Amino acid sequence: MGAAPPSRGATLNQASGRFNLPARDADGDWLDARGEVDGEPPKLRTTVTVERPRTIISRNQSPDIGFDRSINPYRGCEHGCIYCYARPSHAFHDLSPGVDFESRLFAKPDAAALLRAELAARNYAVRPMALGTNTDPYQPIEGEWRITRGIIEVLAECDHPLTITTKSDRVLRDLDLLAPMAAKGLVAVALSITSLTPAIARTLEPRAPRPEKRLAAVKALRAAGVPTFVSIAPVVPAITDHEIEHIVEAAADAGALGCFFIPVRLPHEVAPLFRAWLDTHFPDRAGKVMATIRDLRGGRDNDPDFYGRMKGQGVWADLIRTRFRLACRKYGVTNERIDLRTDLFRPPQGDQLSLF
Repeated sequence: MGAAPPSRGATLNQASGRFNLPARDADGDWLDARGEVDGEPPKLRTTVTVERPRTIISRNQSPDIGFDRSINPYRGCEHGCIYCYARPSHAFHDLSPGVDFESRLFAKPDAAALLRAELAARNYAVRPMALGTNTDPYQPIEGEWRITRGIIEVLAECDHPLTITTKSDRVLRDLDLLAPMAAKGLVAVALSITSLTPAIARTLEPRAPRPEKRLAAVKALRAAGVPTFVSIAPVVPAITDHEIEHIVEAAADAGALGCFFIPVRLPHEVAPLFRAWLDTHFPDRAGKVMATIRDLRGGRDNDPDFYGRMKGQGVWADLIRTRFRLACRKYGVTNERIDLRTDLFRPPQGDQLSLF
């Protein structure tokens, strides 16, 4: 197992114990170069593999999740957030949930065409579509692949409701589509902001846009009439929890309609990756952080049970919840609910019908 290079989130590229994958170096590109260069090996390259799925809409029946369908334009995420609960999914591709998750990405260029076909099905029943529920739809490669934009174009054409969760101000590149949808009551956006401290953000989410850029995106979206929220997810005890009030205040100043939070979750391979990250970046408090997380999670690194996984339990969960509620009250964040319209939906027309 090789150590991760700078600017990556994970410090390890360990194999998944669940699938008996072999351990691998953090970057296969380094292996051939080690004998040819002086000093440090070359930077880790990000690779993108085209994926051709048969369908594009993922469905879930989880009772504690507010959507029943979603689309993931990409697998893996270059933002490199160490806590990302989607990391374990890379093990299904015989890749590590560590550095591989951040550097060996998969793109689905047929997403818009697949979506059009699925929306045209006679038995399709409309409900809000969620983007950004697994990996970020506006990670850097979206600038080249524009798969997320293609998906939004189809949804806008059909007047289909949409929710977006992202850590990136790149969402503003699609404001020309989102603003008209918002005027019809068809879209809501959540910007994820976990820390306002540059040093923490650089290690916690090393390739995500800076927090101030995300706050500026909240302000710009609201100015364009797009219902926009701030997600303080996750709250990491003894690392970011002291910033709850500051983030709520900043969200209110940017015009966010509401805020919500989720305590950090460490499913499967995320837990050892997170522990290694703590040992590297916060060795002075690693034990305290993990002890508090276990208290939040009923004595475990992770609580996978419905409802509890989103809220945590015990005195620490109660304290975080109380502080959050008081901060919202202090800064006038009303957390008003947005119900997106479904009655405007029109199935996409085929090539022949569109001629008439």
